[in-house]
Amino acid sequence: MELPGSTLAATYARPRPTPATFLPAISAMASSYRDFFPHCDLTHSLSPPWRPSTYYKAASNSPALDPYCTRSQRVSESTVLPFVSNRTTLFTRYTPDDWYRSNLTNFQESNTSRHNSERLRVDTSRLIQDKYQQTRKTQADSTHNLGERVNDIGFWKSEITHELDAMIGETNELTDVKKKLERALMETEAPLQVAWECLFHREKRMGIDLVHDEVETELLMEVDIILCCQERMKLHLDKAIAQLAANRASQHELEKDLSDKQAACRIDDKCHHLRNTSDGVSCFRGVERVDAVVSVPESWAKFTHDNILRSQRERAASAKLRDDIQNLLVVTANETWNRFNKVNLAFTSRVAETADAKNKIESHLAKTLQEIFQTEMTIESIKKAIKDKCAFLKVAQTRLDERTRRPNIELCRDMAQLRLVNEVYEVDDTIQTLQQRLRDAEDTLQSLVHTKATLEHDLAVKANSLYIDQEKCMSMRRSFPSTRRLVGFC
Repeated sequence: MELPGSTLAATYARPRPTPATFLPAISAMASSYRDFFPHCDLTHSLSPPWRPSTYYKAASNSPALDPYCTRSQRVSESTVLPFVSNRTTLFTRYTPDDWYRSNLTNFQESNTSRHNSERLRVDTSRLIQDKYQQTRKTQADSTHNLGERVNDIGFWKSEITHELDAMIGETNELTDVKKKLERALMETEAPLQVAWECLFHREKRMGIDLVHDEVETELLMEVDIILCCQERMKLHLDKAIAQLAANRASQHELEKDLSDKQAACRIDDKCHHLRNTSDGVSCFRGVERVDAVVSVPESWAKFTHDNILRSQRERAASAKLRDDIQNLLVVTANETWNRFNKVNLAFTSRVAETADAKNKIESHLAKTLQEIFQTEMTIESIKKAIKDKCAFLKVAQTRLDERTRRPNIELCRDMAQLRLVNEVYEVDDTIQTLQQRLRDAEDTLQSLVHTKATLEHDLAVKANSLYIDQEKCMSMRRSFPSTRRLVGFC
């Protein structure tokens, strides 16, 4: 129960959360009063903290109570003595809970500030030690990296030096077999002319025998091989000059790269031996922002690696070129003779196949003539069968026509009627089948006649092909250069 003369304090059903600011907001006060007087409209009676004190002077010390208040409350209010001080009016600015919460907030902020300060001091001390150790480790890492860099440069220098010596030795061994290659190139003309003549003669074959058979394939391959050998010989002559130029270019790149590596090795070795107490150590402001590099470790290593690979490729190509020039003569002779023998074997096989085909054509021609005779007899028998079936069809249709004249109820669809209808359909279907078979037989006869003409023509074609392959081509291929001449010896 409230004592006489005391102010009404706002109460809360549960504790409110501590506000973030030093003093509670006016909205909290308003809500607390609103909860205490549920039937009173206090929206217009509350004032913000900046409301002048004249407002409190004008306010009534004993405001009218709500008509719903109890009688005991009205009696108690009528006996309350007025107070002169504005702080003792009915509507105070803060409550005791607000006061306690404000103190608690100050204590918590003090603890937080001291804790943050202590943590900052400890972290700062640890940071100084960590940064010192980190700086020393960074310098050690940089020194270690410079040492590794010097080792890397030394490794690549040794690789370049080794490859450079090998390239110089290879360049001096490239031009020894040129004249021998030119003599062999002249000897390949005779086999080439023989192959061309055979191909030209075989173009005189007729009809279906103008086939791209094994003989023509072997002849074309022989021409291609001889032309390829000639091209390889000419190409090797040109490659020798181009390879020398490529070798010199690779040698120049290796020498330039070696010179750059030597200069870089001197600079990095000097940097590797620099210490904090070394002479010539100074500050160069902004040098870390100058990015004058043109490569990264991967591209740097790849550049030298590519130079070495290029030199190795050129050296391998040069060695291969020398071996090819030395082996090309023997290979050319072997390939030419192997192809010559394969062409001869293909000619022999083709002649045998043509002769066998000619014999088979004669046999098939005889069988075709016999089959033509048999087919003509079959056509005659089919025509006779069709003629016979027409009589059966006429009888059945006549019976059906007569039965349509039955009077009145006698027009019955009995079994006789149904059977006559089926008979008409069956006989008509039989006639249609025989007529289709007649057409097929006539087409077969035409095909047999056409086949007879084709076989007769093919027989003449085979005879012409036998004459070309056996008489003309094989007689030319009896003369061929010796292996000694093909390899370049006189």
